[in-house]
Amino acid sequence: MGRHSPISRVEDLAPAEVAGRAWPRRRRGGRGVGLADPVDRKAMQLCHQVAVTLNEVLADCADPVLQGLQVVNVEPAPDASRLSVALACDDDQALSRVEDHLARASGHLRAEVAQAVTRKRAPMLVYHIAAAPG
Repeated sequence: MGRHSPISRVEDLAPAEVAGRAWPRRRRGGRGVGLADPVDRKAMQLCHQVAVTLNEVLADCADPVLQGLQVVNVEPAPDASRLSVALACDDDQALSRVEDHLARASGHLRAEVAQAVTRKRAPMLVYHIAAAPG
C-alpha cells in the first residue's frame, strides 16, 4: 500500500524502548525563526512607526519650540496601548516651556499617529524630555 512505516503506539512498546526512544517533537504554530512572542514584535513595529511619524510631524510643525525636538526612543509602557516617547531638545530651552508647547500639541500629535498606524485605537503617548547629548 503505502511507503510509510507503521505507526507504533506506546502501548505496543516495552518499557525499556519507551524510555530510551527519542520521540519527535511537534512544532507549534508559527512561520520561521524570530522573536518568541509575536506580540513583542508587533509592539516594536508599532513603536518604530510612531517614532518615524512623530519625527516627521515635529519637523513639519509650525511651532519652533517643537521643531527643535527629536524622538530618541519609543517603547511600550506597559503595553502597546500606552507608549513612552523619549524626546531630545536641540537647544537649551527651559524644560517647562517645552512641556507647555508639547501639552498644547499632544492632541494633534496623537491624531497624526492615529492616521499613520492601523490600529483600532490610537495609543496614548507619554512624553519624556531630556537635553540633547553633546
